[in-house]
Amino acid sequence: MKLILTQQVGGLGAAGDVVEVKDGYGRNYLLPRGLAISWTKGGEKQLQMIRRARSTREITDLETARGVKSRLEATPVRLPVRAGQAGRLFGAVTPTDIAAAVSQAGGPEVDKRRIEVTTPIKTVGSHSVTVRLHPEVEATVQLDVVAS
Repeated sequence: MKLILTQQVGGLGAAGDVVEVKDGYGRNYLLPRGLAISWTKGGEKQLQMIRRARSTREITDLETARGVKSRLEATPVRLPVRAGQAGRLFGAVTPTDIAAAVSQAGGPEVDKRRIEVTTPIKTVGSHSVTVRLHPEVEATVQLDVVAS
């Protein structure tokens, strides 16, 4: 089955890539979740729009990515959240919350899809979060989660 990815899928490709996958994987996973659309002649126009949006969002230059990495790692990020008395959060910290906290702290704009949270953040304290800026550049952001 030939599909056009609308979002980045780990191990498969990035948004705008045309991929060939097994029928069941495409039909039961990628298409229902909106991660891909069927490849058609009309889909080529959507493919161009996706690639254009991807190019504006992406950091293409390695030097620019390294500059953004240094700015991210130098920026102290504090995220106030609702928490119980034992320090456990009501819910978890999401990549969207982290992206908003980075921009409020004066850091560079970070796409929430680039933020990788390895273990769910459900407690108050200091946590490390990885931001994949470029295929060769990863930034580690120190996130200080505090009760509000």
